[in-house]
Amino acid sequence: MVKVFLVTDTSHSERLRQERKRLSLTQAQAAQKAGVTRETWSRYETGALLPGMEVLAALANAGADVHYILTGQRQGVPSSAPAQEQEVTLTPEERALLENFRHCSPDTRAAIKATSDALARRPKKKTG
Repeated sequence: MVKVFLVTDTSHSERLRQERKRLSLTQAQAAQKAGVTRETWSRYETGALLPGMEVLAALANAGADVHYILTGQRQGVPSSAPAQEQEVTLTPEERALLENFRHCSPDTRAAIKATSDALARRPKKKTG
């Protein structure tokens, strides 16, 4: 006998879309990382299909917060915590930057921080 589960709560699908966008991935890129077709990924995001464990594991390896996708809560942070105290999930690029920073000498860290501060304050160039 085959059991069919009807998906009635689709809030996970919106959180899946939010995580994909947070990682700056297109549906096609997310599908490739998850090992599914773009059409299947689209069905995950519309709530027509539930992603399986293999898909969720692949998403976690790509930097997605699977706990958030499933529960709506960022991992390790109670939902009642103020926004400034909530844990932030880093993208793979952000993790690499942080890892490199941690391997630097104190003098190099100071130079990186000063450069970062200066670049963050610099006016953005207008395009167009």
